[in-house]
Amino acid sequence: MPQYWVVGAMYDGNNDQAPKFIRRGYWVLGWSDGDAPAQADRRDQIKAGDRIAIKRMMGKGASDIRVTALGVVTEVDPDDKRVYVNWLADDLDRVVESRGCFQSIHGPFAEDDPWVREVFRL
Repeated sequence: MPQYWVVGAMYDGNNDQAPKFIRRGYWVLGWSDGDAPAQADRRDQIKAGDRIAIKRMMGKGASDIRVTALGVVTEVDPDDKRVYVNWLADDLDRVVESRGCFQSIHGPFAEDDPWVREVFRL
């Protein structure tokens, strides 16, 4: 069964990497493993076949996030830690409850969760 991941693509709060990630077919954590070990541990759980969504914050204090892209993981490079993705939808503008997804990576989430179905619907 695939796992579901919600990830960020904004570096330093104002440098949106999503267009580059989508154009080049991957996602990468914007932190070094040493600076964000818990996030690196989550990233290392991602496997081929998992589902991934890029989210964007909606401003300070907002309780919602904007989902901008959805894809299926095709490979995780063990050396450079890039998560290669077949982006299936890259022009979304879907606002959903944040569920606390304010860091760079969240998950894994279960497929049968109604929130996951809302985030990942095509």
